[in-house]
Amino acid sequence: MGLFDEAIQLANQTPCDPKTLTRAARDFAEARPEFAVEAGLAALRWLVEGYGYEITGLDVSAAYTNTMKAAEKAGRAGEVRSRIRTLVASETHGDKFVTRILGRDLGL
Repeated sequence: MGLFDEAIQLANQTPCDPKTLTRAARDFAEARPEFAVEAGLAALRWLVEGYGYEITGLDVSAAYTNTMKAAEKAGRAGEVRSRIRTLVASETHGDKFVTRILGRDLGL
């Protein structure tokens, strides 16, 4: 297993800062789009679960946008959008902040 695979595995096992994962999705979208997609999905998952410090709507939008850019580069836009939709639809934390930000774009 490569270091990128190991990083994603760790990011999915233990809560990580969604902003760091979002930056990884942004920074690796061109060079390693598969890694970037998984980093972005992990960011969105932790956001849905209520993790992150001083999270704003811009942070949620950036996670979604960067993940989708990487997904397009990887040729997986439809599948990834569907995964994001399912993930966001499962949000139960607090006031459903992520759903409020992305719900319209995802048809929720």
